[in-house]
Amino acid sequence: MKFVDVKNDIAFRKIFGNENKKEILISFLNAVLMLENDKKIISVDILTPYQLPDLKGGKVTIVDVKAKDQSNKNYIVEMQVAEVDGFDKRVLYYASKSYSSQIDRGDLYEKLNPIFFIGILDFEVTQNKDYISRHKIIDTQTSENFIKDIEFNFIELPKFNKQEIELTSVIDQWVYFIKNAEDLEVIPENVKDKGLKIAYEDAIKYNWTKEELDAYDYVLMREQDDRGVISLKVKKEIAKKFLSSGSSVELIALNTGLTIEQVKKLQAEK
Repeated sequence: MKFVDVKNDIAFRKIFGNENKKEILISFLNAVLMLENDKKIISVDILTPYQLPDLKGGKVTIVDVKAKDQSNKNYIVEMQVAEVDGFDKRVLYYASKSYSSQIDRGDLYEKLNPIFFIGILDFEVTQNKDYISRHKIIDTQTSENFIKDIEFNFIELPKFNKQEIELTSVIDQWVYFIKNAEDLEVIPENVKDKGLKIAYEDAIKYNWTKEELDAYDYVLMREQDDRGVISLKVKKEIAKKFLSSGSSVELIALNTGLTIEQVKKLQAEK
C-alpha cells in the first residue's frame, strides 16, 4: 500500500476539501482545537471545495481550505511547506481580511463571526517547544481574552518527532499522518477516529484517478524545481563573495558545487 505526501498541494486540498467526506475536516478541526462534548463541530460547509486544477498555465495556487461550521464560525486551514518573508504579517492580514469581509459597510458588527486560522507548517516559527501552539489576543497583565474573534493555531511539523507507539491523542495521530503518510505502508493499528481513517483511505494512491496522480506528480516536480532555483541562487551568492575575496575560479567551483563555466560567467558579470 502506498500513500501520497499529504503536504503536497493537490493531496492536501483533495483530502481536507472533499465535500463528500466532510468527516475528515470535522475530525481534524475538533482535534486541533480540542473541542469536546457540546463544543464539538458537527457539520461544516466547505467554502473552497476541491477541484482538479488546470496545470497548463504553470503554478498551482491551492494552499488552503476554508470552511464554516453549524455556528457560523469560520476556519482557514493552510499547508505551508516553505517559509516566506513576513509570514507572521501575511497570516495576520489574511485572517483579518477574512474577518472583515464578512460584512459590508453599514452592516452591524454583531454579524461578524469568529475566525480560526490553522497553519500546518513544514518549518519552525515560534519559540514554543511543543509542535502545536495557540495564539490569542490577551491582556498582558491579567491574561484576559476579551477580544476573542480571531485565533491562530500553528502546527510546526519539524517539532513533531513522536513514533507510532507514542501517539496518545487524536491530534498526535493527525499530525503523524500529515508528516509521515508517504513513508507508511499500512494504516496504523491504533487509528480509531472515523475521520482520520477516511483520510488515510483517501491518501492511498490506488484510490486516485490518473488525472489526479498527474496533477500530484506535477506539483512534486514544480516543488523540486523551485528548490533547485533557490539552491542555485544561494550558491551564486556564495560564489560572488569568494570572487570578491580573490579566490580562484577552481577553488570556488570546488566549494560551491557550481561548474567552472558558471563561476567564470559570474566573474565576467562583475
